[in-house]
Amino acid sequence: MGGCSNSPTDGEADGKAWATLLTESKDPKDWVTYGGTFDEQRFSQLTQVNDKTVPELGLQWSYEFDTNRAQEATPLEYQGVLYVTTAWSKVYAIEVKTGKLLWHYDPQVPGEFGAKGCCDVGNRGAALYDGKLYFGAFDGRLIALDIKTGKPVWSVVTVDQTKTYTITGAPRIVKGRVVIGNGGAELGARGYVTAYDAQTGKQAWRFYTVPGNPADGPDNAASDDVLAAKAGKTWSGEYWKTGGGGTVWDSIVYDEELDQLYIGVGNGSPWNHKIRSEGKGDNLFLASIVALDPDTGKYRWHYQGVPGETWDYTHTQQMTLATLVMDGQPRKVLMQAPKSGFFFLIDRTTGKFISAKNFVDVNWATGYDPKTGRPIETPEARYVDKDRKDRVVIPGALGAHNWQPMAFSPKTGFAYIPANRALFGYSDPASFKVSPGRWNLGLGNPGAAPPDDRAAFAAARKMLGGRLIAWDPIRQKEAWGFDYPEPWNGGVLTTAGNLVFQGDTKGNLRAFAADSGKVLWKKNLGIAIMAAPVSFEHEGEQYVAVVGGYGGAYALTSAFNDNPGPRPNGRLFVFKIGGKTELPKIAKLAPAPANPPKESFTVEQIARGDQLFARECWVCHGPGAVSSGVVPDLRRSGTLASAEVWNSVVIGGMLKDRGMISFSPYLSNTEAEDIRAYVAHRAKLLQQQEGGSKK
Repeated sequence: MGGCSNSPTDGEADGKAWATLLTESKDPKDWVTYGGTFDEQRFSQLTQVNDKTVPELGLQWSYEFDTNRAQEATPLEYQGVLYVTTAWSKVYAIEVKTGKLLWHYDPQVPGEFGAKGCCDVGNRGAALYDGKLYFGAFDGRLIALDIKTGKPVWSVVTVDQTKTYTITGAPRIVKGRVVIGNGGAELGARGYVTAYDAQTGKQAWRFYTVPGNPADGPDNAASDDVLAAKAGKTWSGEYWKTGGGGTVWDSIVYDEELDQLYIGVGNGSPWNHKIRSEGKGDNLFLASIVALDPDTGKYRWHYQGVPGETWDYTHTQQMTLATLVMDGQPRKVLMQAPKSGFFFLIDRTTGKFISAKNFVDVNWATGYDPKTGRPIETPEARYVDKDRKDRVVIPGALGAHNWQPMAFSPKTGFAYIPANRALFGYSDPASFKVSPGRWNLGLGNPGAAPPDDRAAFAAARKMLGGRLIAWDPIRQKEAWGFDYPEPWNGGVLTTAGNLVFQGDTKGNLRAFAADSGKVLWKKNLGIAIMAAPVSFEHEGEQYVAVVGGYGGAYALTSAFNDNPGPRPNGRLFVFKIGGKTELPKIAKLAPAPANPPKESFTVEQIARGDQLFARECWVCHGPGAVSSGVVPDLRRSGTLASAEVWNSVVIGGMLKDRGMISFSPYLSNTEAEDIRAYVAHRAKLLQQQEGGSKK
């Protein structure tokens, strides 16, 4: 696609390739960029599938992937070929008309890198440019492939692989360069975004989002001046020792009209502002939108949504560009619905705050000051009291809106937000010690087990949910909504055919009337859907494609998932009007029975294991060892019955190739056995709940 550059230094050819991509991004027949167009509205102009014809939408084909881990990708489509990334950063090229696999590329990410991920090993997508496909591998590589053959053109390591960096987000093409961020803030990373020459992989510029150790001097990066002039003075203490955070793990948007690049910046490391920065300062540029010069990476302006961020309230969620008529005048705006629960309108020319209104219930702030653009915080939401009691904050760390993309329709004027209803208990720990390479949140009890009493469990479960919200950004109010029993529902597509498509965790893919919210079509695909659908045209027919598969932060760290059995492999589903293929029969796999060991453990062992599990294990295996089925449920594991086998896995690293690294740097043999005692205790409770032996 684009032009054909004859040499890496052929600037004229590269300019033609960029101009071609800009043109192609505006053609609704193909879906060549992550957000559909460079303004990332995820709005398709196609109308063949519309509110009258959508009942005739049927499956054309589906394709099964080889992993059941998080499936988060937005597929790209160009000239009859779909390009999709999957968990573990694998890439597939599939023919649109037939579902035939054209090529497959596996970057062979080492399994042990899975332990560096905060939120599973998913990948959200790729970028297309000048005959090449670009994607970030989970282990920090940026890779360019030939789109015809799937063969590597170049590969560059974008991170220090000895540290906790990962890549899950999609790169963006900007004026002949590939821009990529990274993740890892929970584990102690310092955030940045980097631009590379699309032809050669040579680094063009880098922008750090938070200051480093002042003793090290400047980074020799595009961010040096602004970090010295603005950001450094907003931090206190020895913040650099825990990384600082601020990773750019998702949203990166290029503004063609203003020739600006916007990056969404994440949470602090640790989360706890009191520990991270002595409770002082705004900590720029955490929880911010930052505008950069796309040619140099130099700072232009910023808006910080949560000064002194302390709740994991990232501003990495999707940014959408539009021109809205406000007070009778057109205004170029940036829209964002981040974790904090407020919908933001920002003047994208100047970075000036326009308005913010909560789109879900919140209790951490009562609103935003219209003059300063700063939140009006509820004082008790900051968990700094000496009694160290939990502060139950809404929304919690899952966020009112996470990575699942929202959409915006210029026809209805509504933004469509896949919202979560979730809360979280935050408390200041009695003590804090950095555990290098592991989660360092600075919280008291983040991995507490769910209630064992069934009635109490059900009551807690009812406090969670999801909602598709049609939001009027000018009036800052909901136009319509649709409720789900669980958070973590799918990303959104809207179309000129007056449709909104969204999937849910139960496997339902729905088409709503974009103006009214009426459900016009529904298919159960037999597999949870988190990713956003796309639409495109091939040989005169409009298609809708979506990736199915479960995983991610909520799946791993919540004990309230409804399906305890192993999850099926992810799939790509492609629909069109008149599609006649039967939906695949995806078996719901039954969980293994609880497997408590025969030996007994002391109350003291179980109590110590409880504390250790909450420190080291819950972020993958679930609070209280209650797994969603994406990773093994330890209460049902065959390893639990044998102290020797358990130790060979936890300490010996026998399963490191599957992502279960050796915990010998963090745990002694005795502590590993204490964790086994705790999981054994939890397994006995499960056995009783499921009607097994009560001995």
